[in-house]
Amino acid sequence: MELRNVAIIAHVDHGKTTLVDNLLKQAGAFRANQQVAERAMDRNDLERERGITILAKSTAVEWKGVKINIVDTPGHADFGGEVERILSMVDGAVVLVDAAEGVLPQTKFVLTKALARGIRPMVVVNKVDRQDARPDEVHNEMFDLFAALGADDNQLDFPMLFASGRQGWADATMDGPKKDLSALFDLILAHVPAPGLDPSLPFAMNAAILEADNFLGRILTGRIEQGTARLNMPVKVLRRDGSVVETGRLTKLMTFSGLDRVVVDTAYAGDIIAIAGLGNGTIPDTICDPSVAEPLPAIPVDPPTLAMTFRINDGPLGGREGKKVTSRQIRDRLMKEAEGNVAITVKVSEEVDAFEVAGRGELQLGVLIEQMRREGFELTIGRPRVLTRENPETGEKEEPFEECLVDVDEEYSGVVVQKLSLRKGQMQDMRPSGGGKQRLTFHIPSRGLIGYHGEFLTDTRGTGIMNRIFAGYEPWAGPIEGRRNGSLISNSDGEAIQYSLFSLQERGTLFVDPGVKVYVGLILGEHSRDNDLDVNPIKEKKLTNIRAAGKDEALLLVPPRRMSLEQAIAYIEDDELVEVTPAAIRLRKRYLDPHERKKHARRSESEAA
Repeated sequence: MELRNVAIIAHVDHGKTTLVDNLLKQAGAFRANQQVAERAMDRNDLERERGITILAKSTAVEWKGVKINIVDTPGHADFGGEVERILSMVDGAVVLVDAAEGVLPQTKFVLTKALARGIRPMVVVNKVDRQDARPDEVHNEMFDLFAALGADDNQLDFPMLFASGRQGWADATMDGPKKDLSALFDLILAHVPAPGLDPSLPFAMNAAILEADNFLGRILTGRIEQGTARLNMPVKVLRRDGSVVETGRLTKLMTFSGLDRVVVDTAYAGDIIAIAGLGNGTIPDTICDPSVAEPLPAIPVDPPTLAMTFRINDGPLGGREGKKVTSRQIRDRLMKEAEGNVAITVKVSEEVDAFEVAGRGELQLGVLIEQMRREGFELTIGRPRVLTRENPETGEKEEPFEECLVDVDEEYSGVVVQKLSLRKGQMQDMRPSGGGKQRLTFHIPSRGLIGYHGEFLTDTRGTGIMNRIFAGYEPWAGPIEGRRNGSLISNSDGEAIQYSLFSLQERGTLFVDPGVKVYVGLILGEHSRDNDLDVNPIKEKKLTNIRAAGKDEALLLVPPRRMSLEQAIAYIEDDELVEVTPAAIRLRKRYLDPHERKKHARRSESEAA
């Protein structure tokens, strides 16, 4: 059967997974009466809850006698490592762009990677049914982007369709029949080249996706680069340096059809397959015939830019809410994650029972922590910090910078410019984007954006949208002002009392409810001033045996500020930690004892001096 391999790439929330839903439906991948969830490719619980794609996934449909392997990729910049790997498996790419939002940072990132691979992308202007759609302007923006990224003449001559992924149609013009997606299927057949790989050579493939299955063990997915794969054939696994990791047999050989994997006996060069039977093979190893001597070339993935410390939970409540609490269990889980996610690196920290985990951004590491928490882990997380490097030519210290693109109502643009300037951001562009909004582009150190998103949403009354992407390393930008407010810290163990919390409200914003377990060193809230304050949250009202003539006044508490995991991680300072358990997310001081805190604060001041 003829083959086409194509990836769908775009910025987050531009409609990739919804479009794949309708491609599957219209290609007959589902039965007429089959119940299919919306965004069927997002099978992970976290993906469904957050409405974003986190893991790349492969599917396949048949159109006019041609098998089309489609790979759905994440759109968020933090998961860019998935996109880089997937592009090595395909011969074509559909670049989706929102008809209203236009070109955004991740659109630029994925297009850069596709053009570097020599792929000739197709452009689909999606969501043209939006009221604020501007498809013709977005078409011109895409052409300018292709030119700016150095596309060759063939790549610049890209075909374009207008589409509504939700309504399930795509056409070459805005006044087309708007009936179905056949125009997109036909364009993929006409524009994407067949793999053209040699099936007569010895079998070899690169592993691009790693999954775990309770029955089959490790499942490796990738494209056969040469030769033919047969069930139970002997294979060996080669690392990038040519060393042999293991030898084994392909005990299961599967191709894709709709949302399912289909067991086959034979698969040929160019097809995307999933294999089982190997115990140590990982990404980006070469799985090949024993006669193959050299590994296939593997794409180097961009290095991580952000690191966090994962520690055991050594607080007073440690071990009460989770099942996996030891450093060995945490280490094994992190190593397993690093094996399947090439954008994450793990190393043992200088601290006792702690590990340094480096990744692309707060969201990527936040998703990992949330997954571990749901698996029953208890751990404490340190403040994110950027990974610096030394320029080999000048010897200067360099840090990662990001391109930050902000869409905001005009009335709030002033405060956004002011706040980002304080964080060493340099404004590159400012232009109206329609509907009373402005689009601001900043060049800013990654450090400056840590912890800013919550403040940004407050400043813009929840209406602002911020997108960011790694832009490269540049000289250290100097000190950046951190959080201005101190913390309200518990000085007692027990349960928080409403009477006590009522009197503490005047001191700042609370994070805890009455009845919550507290301990010495737990952060109860944000102080209204810049210093930390030790307070007693368990003090009860003194009772007497004299009846009072009047009634007690009602103790009305302001609802506490509830933080998500990412917000908590972004909020803390260097001397604070986030305690994560299956039942709760708490903020605490690194050193719980107040005397210990003062001692370390004095030591830090003397070292700084």
